[in-house]
Amino acid sequence: MIENILKKPTSYTTREQEHSKAQLEKPYSNRKRYHIALYRLSAEIEGKLRETFIPQVVEFHYFVSLEELFEKHRHSHLDLIIIALGTGISEGIKLLSNIKKHPTLQLIPTILYSPNPKRSIVIRGFEYGAEEFLTEDWDTEIIGAKLRMLLFRSLRDIGVNPTSNLPGVNAIESDVDRRLKDGDDFAICYADLDNFKAYNDYYGYVYGDKVIRLTSTIIRDTVLDLVPDGFIGHIGGDDFIFVVPFAKVDSVCRMIIDTFDKMIIAWYGEDDIKKGFIKVADRGGLIKEFPIMTISIAVIPQRKVKFTHLGEVSHIFADLKKYTKSFPGSNYRIERRAKY
Repeated sequence: MIENILKKPTSYTTREQEHSKAQLEKPYSNRKRYHIALYRLSAEIEGKLRETFIPQVVEFHYFVSLEELFEKHRHSHLDLIIIALGTGISEGIKLLSNIKKHPTLQLIPTILYSPNPKRSIVIRGFEYGAEEFLTEDWDTEIIGAKLRMLLFRSLRDIGVNPTSNLPGVNAIESDVDRRLKDGDDFAICYADLDNFKAYNDYYGYVYGDKVIRLTSTIIRDTVLDLVPDGFIGHIGGDDFIFVVPFAKVDSVCRMIIDTFDKMIIAWYGEDDIKKGFIKVADRGGLIKEFPIMTISIAVIPQRKVKFTHLGEVSHIFADLKKYTKSFPGSNYRIERRAKY
C-alpha cells in the first residue's frame, strides 16, 4: 500500500490543484466505484448489487475469515461488508459479532443477506450490530437509496477523514471511553509532523495531502501489525492519535519513526535532499530554512495520568507535544514528568 503512493514530487500546476480539489469536494454518493466485501459467493446478490449501484461500478472483494477481510480493507478501503447467510447462519452471525468488535472493521457498515430469513434471525442480526438486513424482497431503487444513505451516515457520524480514511474525533473518544470502562492498561499516542506547513507551502497541498496519506498508512500498518486490537484515528491535518497497550509503546513508536524517516526522503526533490532543507516564508513573512520533515509522538500512559475521559488530558498533550518537538529529529516522549 505504501509503495503505491510513493512518487517523488516534480512539477505542480494549477490544473492539478483544481482537479484534486474537485475530487475531494465530490459528494460521497457521487463516487464512481464502490468496494464491497462479500462473505460467501452469491451470483444472485452480486447481480442485484451491480444493478442497484448503476451507474457506479461495484468491485467485489471475497473473504472467508476476519483476517482475510482485514487484509482486503487494508488494500482497498472497503465501503460495505455483506454477509450472505447460507446454511451456516450461526457462523455468519458470529462473524458479524467479531467484525463489530474489531477496532477498524467495526466502522464499516455491515449488512446481512438471506432470501427468506426467519423473524428471529433478523432480530438476532440487528442485535449483533448489523446496519441493515436484506432479503429477496428487493426493490432496486429503494435498496439503492438505503445503501447510499447508509454510506453517507456512516461517514457523517463517524467522521472518517477523506484523505486518510481513518476515523475522526468521535470514534477516537468512543474508543478511549470503551478502554477506560473496561479498565484496560493503555497509552494514548499523539503523532504530528514537524515542518509540515513549510513543506505544504513549498510543494503545494496536493503533495501535502500525499504526505498525509503516507503518514496515515505508516501509522495504521505499524499499529495493526504489532497490535491487532490497537486503534488509529485522524484528528485532521498532520495530527494523528493511536491507542496501544503501554507495553507496546516503545516498539510501535520506534518502528513508525524508523519507517517515516526512511520514506519521507522520497517526497523531496533531489536538490532539496542534498541541501537538507527548503527555504520558505514563515508565518511572519521571513524566509527561513526548514529541515526535512520529521515526526514527533507524545505519549500519555493511562497508568501515569489517571483520567476518566479524553478531554481531561488535552492540556497535558499540548504541553507534552511542545516538549517533544523541542528535541531535534524524529522522536517520541512518554509523559513521566513529576508535575503530572
